[in-house]
Amino acid sequence: MRSLEAAALMDFGFTIKPDHAIERTLALTRQAEAAGFGYGWLFDSHVLWRDPYPILTLMAQATTSMRLGTCVTNPATREPSVTASSLAVLDEISGGRMDLGIGRGDSARRVLGKPPTTMATLEQAIVLIRDLVEGRAGADEGKEIRLPWTGSWKLPVWVAGYGPMALSMTGRVADGVILQLADPDLVRWMAGMVKEAAAAAGRDPSAVKVQAAAPAHVGPVEACRDRVRWFPALVSNHVVDLVNKYPREQLPPSLTGYVRDREGYDYLHHAEVGSSNASFVSDEVVDRFCIIGPVEAHLEKLAALRDAGVDQFNIYLMNGDEEETLAAYGRAVIPAFRGAQAG
Repeated sequence: MRSLEAAALMDFGFTIKPDHAIERTLALTRQAEAAGFGYGWLFDSHVLWRDPYPILTLMAQATTSMRLGTCVTNPATREPSVTASSLAVLDEISGGRMDLGIGRGDSARRVLGKPPTTMATLEQAIVLIRDLVEGRAGADEGKEIRLPWTGSWKLPVWVAGYGPMALSMTGRVADGVILQLADPDLVRWMAGMVKEAAAAAGRDPSAVKVQAAAPAHVGPVEACRDRVRWFPALVSNHVVDLVNKYPREQLPPSLTGYVRDREGYDYLHHAEVGSSNASFVSDEVVDRFCIIGPVEAHLEKLAALRDAGVDQFNIYLMNGDEEETLAAYGRAVIPAFRGAQAG
């Protein structure tokens, strides 16, 4: 087995899609914090699932040290000054424990029949939201605005993206990148682009953190595959956008090749175990994009991800057996990596 020494400082987070009863979401959150998870995230797709911000408020009240945020929101379904105000209030409630995960918008936009935003719109929103939360004036469509009642907190911003433009922008302006996959080779390629962009912008590349976000399921490999096959199908939405935008030679074949047999996507079965959206996804892709199998396989894959530059592994906790997954990570995985202190 690969030595875990190089992986000693990895943090761990979890993401829930807000479709559980509120009481169970809070119970999972408390369990995760006790197990040593340092981050708790919620999907933001307000039509498909519950609105995340009231739930984040309750999660803040149910925890003491865990950082919380959206994984991810977008600057179109939520106007940036509204997002800034919400996060600033949540910082007051939580004692400054909020992070912003943001992207161009996938399910939250497409389920409304609307496309994702442009990269320029996303970058402008990031700058404005951060300025407002941190107490500075920001420019919104030419008008200077300020939240006069905030400014005590710093807002870490994580950008979700895969393509060269998104990764370059992240390196210029963000605190972290969210890479929705657990393929060490792809993570290394994408993280390298982020770090190069940060250096070109005069920033310290090590200051831009790398998050790998993907399902993890403990158990026999064959059974685990059926639980997580939905995830490469979700990722395929972003990959199709990239293929339509960039020449294929600019993108790794290991990222683009698997979408050739994709026929469509039904957002009513988004991020759903057993989804018909995943019929085109092969076992090989599942094994690359997710972390599955016995605990030893998780340790091996996580060590490879840390070697590829990952600072935080964020479990997409939506495959069933959520309590068991948190327990396994708290018992055997997080203590091995020492990124968050196990309770």
